[in-house]
Amino acid sequence: MAFIIKPLVTEKMTGITEKLNQYGFVVRPEANKLQIKAEVEALYNVNVVSVNTMKYAGKNKSRYTKAGLIKGRTNAFKKAIVTLKEGETIDFYSNI
Repeated sequence: MAFIIKPLVTEKMTGITEKLNQYGFVVRPEANKLQIKAEVEALYNVNVVSVNTMKYAGKNKSRYTKAGLIKGRTNAFKKAIVTLKEGETIDFYSNI
């Protein structure tokens, strides 16, 4: 399995979680919605209502340093927003 890379714990995702009971995950690019749903249900013992996915392209970045211009690129990734059944939650901080 291992389609989920990591959960998204940001200020924006925390606000969405509190209002809409949705959780964000960074997932592998080849993962589809059914695979993501099955893995979230197996890992966290919750019922998933829906899964929305988004693909993000990598962006070109450059910065000026003493040594000259350094160019690079950020990684492309896929994000999944998972909506849980009413009354269920996921605690990301339980294993810390």
